[in-house]
Amino acid sequence: MKWVRDHLAELLATTWDHLGLALIPVLVGLLMSLPLGWLAHRSRVARAILVPVSSLLYTIPSLALFVLMPLLLGTKILDPVNVQAALTIYTVALLVRSVADALDAVPSEVIAAATAIGFGPARRFFAVEFPLSVPVLVAGIRVAAVSNISLVSVGAIIGVGGLGFYITHGSQLSPANYDEIIAGIVLIVVLALLVDGVLVLAGRFLTPWTRARSRRAA
Repeated sequence: MKWVRDHLAELLATTWDHLGLALIPVLVGLLMSLPLGWLAHRSRVARAILVPVSSLLYTIPSLALFVLMPLLLGTKILDPVNVQAALTIYTVALLVRSVADALDAVPSEVIAAATAIGFGPARRFFAVEFPLSVPVLVAGIRVAAVSNISLVSVGAIIGVGGLGFYITHGSQLSPANYDEIIAGIVLIVVLALLVDGVLVLAGRFLTPWTRARSRRAA
């Protein structure tokens, strides 16, 4: 498409911006979710509060949350921080349950064995529980990352950058620029697939014992 060739550098720069808007909240949200998910894993009372509340947060419409952020943060309406803060909330909403479920999936006999050989709570968590929870946790991170890549596009409605700009801008022209619209949509989908693939590979790299188990089963 001629339009894509003429705007290739701009598309690549916007793709990079889109990636930053989507993935920084995943990292921040993961760091926030780890202690909350651990607490939900350890305490039934905490789980009964944290999991439903986090699930409720995810039901807030993204556009409404983007518009609400400047009022809560005192930022300007076009500040990218508004989108990143909202997506961090969504990431936490998704990952609190994922962290709790991932820790729940660690076999109790493994935890008991680690305790029996003298591992304290902190060492047991970082050396045993957390590594063994990675496969389930990565699945939750994949959902959060792909969801964020999609939701960043909504930010274009309020004027924040990202590939969603090409969808809204192309549709507002008369006649509509379908090359621009299709380019924006395709890049969002490709970006989501690439990030998901990278996370799958990262999960396999961090859990070599699962590959060994699969080879033995084969």
